[in-house]
Amino acid sequence: MNQARRDVFQAISDPTRREIIHLLARRTLNLNNVADHFTISRPAVAKHIRILTECGLVTVQTRGRETFCQADLKGLKQVSEWANTYQEFWNDKLDALERFLDEDPSDENR
Repeated sequence: MNQARRDVFQAISDPTRREIIHLLARRTLNLNNVADHFTISRPAVAKHIRILTECGLVTVQTRGRETFCQADLKGLKQVSEWANTYQEFWNDKLDALERFLDEDPSDENR
């Protein structure tokens, strides 16, 4: 049975995966170079890379005996769009509050 593809929100929920994305956004690294940035084991880093790959945020390419990882940040667009929905909601609420507070109370008594 095929496992359902993980979503991008699951990927960014973990601070180690967020840091891996940050590293790979700057340049392509082999798996050992990625692991060198963390105190966790290489197999643990490989598991995080696998999750990021399943989410579509990292691509992995094997060249000879080395595995290279590269960020594919297009998947973060989904997160940005989701967050923007709430940003627009709160901007509208805060704008309405500002209008309410700016109303001149003396205008209501006329």
